[in-house]
Amino acid sequence: MVMASRRFLWLAAFALAFSAVVSAGHAGEAERIPPSGSQPSSPDKPLGVVELFTSQGCSSCPPADAFFAELANRQDIVALSYHVDYWDYLGWKDTLSHKENTERQYDYMRAFGSRSVYTPQAVINGRVHVNGANRGEVDGALTRMARSGEGMRVPIRVSRTSDRVIIDAGDAGTGPSDAHVVIVYFDAPQTVKIAQGENSGRKMTYWNAVTGIQTAGMWHGKAQRYELPMSEITKKGGCAVFLQSVGKDGMPGPILGAAFIHKP
Repeated sequence: MVMASRRFLWLAAFALAFSAVVSAGHAGEAERIPPSGSQPSSPDKPLGVVELFTSQGCSSCPPADAFFAELANRQDIVALSYHVDYWDYLGWKDTLSHKENTERQYDYMRAFGSRSVYTPQAVINGRVHVNGANRGEVDGALTRMARSGEGMRVPIRVSRTSDRVIIDAGDAGTGPSDAHVVIVYFDAPQTVKIAQGENSGRKMTYWNAVTGIQTAGMWHGKAQRYELPMSEITKKGGCAVFLQSVGKDGMPGPILGAAFIHKP
């Protein structure tokens, strides 16, 4: 389904009790959290990030949502689902939609030079977009980018103490050397019975539905440490962190590294 282009401002970063320390050494008192979504051979570098833009009111979305459930349960992918609000007029208000999710999709539209948005849309590593219901296109993009150096090339290690989450981002090597540290909050899996609209009568389970995004700091290509209060994690359903480069126009760019932040 396609929606005509309109202007949105990108989600403004808001204050977060989040501090950066240039040292990338490991805190002796910190307990290591194995990041979900990591490859066995490289636990700090998942295969990639899949951001699915979907809606409960879109008749084309259920196959993509079902495929996304598989992605969300894989150990080598950071998968996030953004429910948008522009199909609510069809008779059913998406219970998981947020205006900020729609704004993020429009920002990607402008970054890709597209003229419209659509659902289901899967954005891979912040670099390309494909039909979110097309398993071959999603898997193919992930594999192709991993082989061509457009995958998760910056390791991110997550550990914790009793009151803090510690995020260690590694060195850039080559390529983009500036990125935003983005924290994405999401819900635990939820089953929704859709009573009206194009999917009336369906009962769907939605995974990793995004509830909020924060830009929490900057990374400049060198190993750097960031700290987040544990209270910010425990009050959310789930949380992920990634490094995303941003263009001079403020539009989102390639994602260079990613990890899940697990609750204690």
